[in-house]
Amino acid sequence: MTNCFAATLYRQVRMHVKRGYHHGSLKQALVEAGVALLAEGGPSALTLTEAARRAGVTPAAPYRHFSGRDALLAEIARQGFESFGARIEAAWDEGRPDAQSAMRAMCAAYLAFAREETGLYAAMFGQAATLADPRAGGAADHALEILWRAVVAWLQAAGAPAQGARHVALQVWALAHGVAMLTISGHFDAGRTADPAAVLDGAVAGVMAAATGKGRPVS
Repeated sequence: MTNCFAATLYRQVRMHVKRGYHHGSLKQALVEAGVALLAEGGPSALTLTEAARRAGVTPAAPYRHFSGRDALLAEIARQGFESFGARIEAAWDEGRPDAQSAMRAMCAAYLAFAREETGLYAAMFGQAATLADPRAGGAADHALEILWRAVVAWLQAAGAPAQGARHVALQVWALAHGVAMLTISGHFDAGRTADPAAVLDGAVAGVMAAATGKGRPVS
């Protein structure tokens, strides 16, 4: 009897430990499942039920961490913007060796992130309402601030005033996002149609030439 009780107790302890470990990683497991769903089918493919199924838990389990689908989407967007911000900031490298070269590296990093992290990118830019979450919105603002600082550095290097830098940064962002989306959807391809990096480089150079008073964007 004692041995049976001990064996039962041992099994219960093991189950408790396994459950505790699993639940401790459940939030990130749901995020990763959500990223995969977004990469496969975009925002419409993301549901808590399907994320739970892929994470190997019951449909009710996600509610321990997320109030609903939008909360999961906001967390994915937050993580996406944090990763994205770190990548473009590293590419910018404080403007070395010069602002123009560093901006080119940043644009290349932008496109690389969009191509490699389609699930995160879909969460980040799928719908602006996602950024109503303060943490997701804060991460997005930080990423845009990095781009704004790069534009300011380029303007200053060219001896141009930086008062309109935010507007110029938004133009560069719009260009980068447009090229990224055309690349993700297969419209831009370096081997078949157009080199995305070359298209973006030319477009950004045109915007910056206009901003510094040294030319107009090519139409």
